Amino acid sequence: MPQSKYRWVYAPEKPAPPKAPESLKREVETKANELVATVLKPKHVLPPPEDPQFNYIEDITTKWYRSYFYFTAIYRSAGPHTLGGTFEAKFARLEYLGTGRFNLAAMRHTGEWIEIFSDLSLDECLTAVRDDPWFHP
Repeated sequence: MPQSKYRWVYAPEKPAPPKAPESLKREVETKANELVATVLKPKHVLPPPEDPQFNYIEDITTKWYRSYFYFTAIYRSAGPHTLGGTFEAKFARLEYLGTGRFNLAAMRHTGEWIEIFSDLSLDECLTAVRDDPWFHP
């Protein structure tokens, strides 16, 4: 009887990620929305082109999902051969680690997240999103 190439191994469950306290969530939202309004939108959200041939950024938003906080660009689909409408593209992600610390990841062109910085404070994360080209929409 041929041997199976599959084997049973012990695979313990991953611990649940820590939940961000509501006070921290509000602080993150407040500071991130201030960054979006004062830096990211003026820099990346430009008036629509007169004769659009390509997609362009229409808005930048933020939102929590579980223990992750996302920065999202909303694109307007433009050009002569499109159906129109909008679509979202996440470009930066803060992962809450506990005790006010975060991992910071960027979305790659392949559609997967790549962790650029780990174990940062909120202010360090927002500075990186503002200054580092990895996190531009």
